[in-house]
Amino acid sequence: MAEGLRERKKRRTRQHISDVATALFLERGFDAVTIAEIAEAADVSVNTVYNYFPAKEDLFLDRGEDAVDRLSRWVRGRRTGESAARAVLRELHEAVETLSPAVGLFEGCADFTRVVLEVPALRSRLWQIRQDGLGELERTLRAEVAAPDDDPVPALVAGQLDWLYAALTDRISAGMAEGRDPREVSREALALLDEMEDLLGERVLDYAVRLT
Repeated sequence: MAEGLRERKKRRTRQHISDVATALFLERGFDAVTIAEIAEAADVSVNTVYNYFPAKEDLFLDRGEDAVDRLSRWVRGRRTGESAARAVLRELHEAVETLSPAVGLFEGCADFTRVVLEVPALRSRLWQIRQDGLGELERTLRAEVAAPDDDPVPALVAGQLDWLYAALTDRISAGMAEGRDPREVSREALALLDEMEDLLGERVLDYAVRLT
């Protein structure tokens, strides 16, 4: 369905507020910037800011909803004959090879990571985003294979895929925080991803194959 004018305007307003807030946070520090200052800089009201971002942490981690659904979306979009794990591996390979911001390969990642590490509330929110993503992935896997509620396998497979994603992106963030060339970090991440694939058992790699 095509995006309507109203939805497009709302999306642009949300992104504008987030961009302004992020620039202020990077320049002055997360705790030093108030919502009122963000609203003034973005030329909107304080209420408008809160309408789009219920909490201050949401302004900095504005792609949290996308991150929560990312692995599940990759699983739902897997190809015929492809398992859940192999779909995630394929998407990760593509993201790393193309230097996608979705896996932390972007200029300014070091500054972004520095702010997160300095603010306990942001670290807590990032942890919650990961936990929500893990829960969403388990529900997706369970639905895809029609597993009963007492079947532990979807949770176990979800845990393995979440570990894969978290370990890879954490390694990328560490490399970028050192100020290294994203292409160099990408090459190392691809090698690491191959090693991590070798660590996954056949049952995980062959779980939830799409038949049609």
